[in-house]
Amino acid sequence: MKALVLTEYRHLEIQDVPPPEPAEDEVLIRVKVCGICGSDVHGLDGSTGRRIPPIIMGHEAAGIVERTGARVNGWTPGDRVTFDSTVYCGRCRFCLRGRVNLCENRRVLGVSCAEYRRHGAFAELIAVPAHIVYRIPDPVTFEQAALIEPLSVAVHAVDRVRPRLGDLAVVVGGGMIGQLVAQAARAAGCREIVVIEPDEYRCGLARDLGVSEAWSPEEASPQRLNERFGSPLAEIVFDAVGTAESLDLALGLLEKGGTCGLVGNLAPRVPLALQAAVTREYSLLGCCASQGDYPRCLDLLASGSIRVDPLISRIAPLDDGPKWFDILYQRREPLMKVLLAP
Repeated sequence: MKALVLTEYRHLEIQDVPPPEPAEDEVLIRVKVCGICGSDVHGLDGSTGRRIPPIIMGHEAAGIVERTGARVNGWTPGDRVTFDSTVYCGRCRFCLRGRVNLCENRRVLGVSCAEYRRHGAFAELIAVPAHIVYRIPDPVTFEQAALIEPLSVAVHAVDRVRPRLGDLAVVVGGGMIGQLVAQAARAAGCREIVVIEPDEYRCGLARDLGVSEAWSPEEASPQRLNERFGSPLAEIVFDAVGTAESLDLALGLLEKGGTCGLVGNLAPRVPLALQAAVTREYSLLGCCASQGDYPRCLDLLASGSIRVDPLISRIAPLDDGPKWFDILYQRREPLMKVLLAP
């Protein structure tokens, strides 16, 4: 089968590789589209340590069931499906508590690191465990379903923060996850949502998708919030970037007793204004991947409560994958999500 393979850092090749053979509990899926995630782009040069070559990347995908393993029930060839990026065991203490994103035996599709290698979906076929496969509702296209994975990350983050009806929310970062967090916060009942993002293209997307305001970091301040919303600080904030600067900005706009969802993690370590966190009694909540949120996310898409079409910048053939990875890595064009079609 055809696959896009990271053969060495910063070098991708279209190769003919053996097709995967599904295990007894797996489903073989013919991939229709797969999105290029920011983590794939960051992993291209080896800086993250989670894309050790050779590896077929890709974990945001949708396709059609090709065939199933001997012990799989409920799926037939031709079914339209998407699948979780996280392969969880279902047996460890975290899985038994329903916290599958913290599985002790967690593997992520399209990731290779010191602990494991699991090929992903930049290929014509992929085999995945049946328990992470989900049916795509009729109103949802393959292209929309390919964005369920990042949407599930956003929905899980909003669930962790638990906004109250009418809260003011600030989202620092207007990348893919930030855009989806803003929409998920609105769907959860936040009255006003502000996205803070230095790139005007991304600010424009956020406005088109219905946020109350989209400001540059220089424009964001308690005074500006107060002028616009009658409140200088927000009950909830999300850091969808994960740097020292983004966290400082997020916490500087957080009300006493408020909650900050930590979603982005570009920097492995950041300084924390500990005294302010203690005396203002912030709640800082880490938000990792998703936790069985796919069915609800598919319903949000099917109902139109969350829109992803404006976030799809390009749909390109898998053969053009090396070119689009380079464009994204070099940031040569204002793009949000590029989908590759095998």
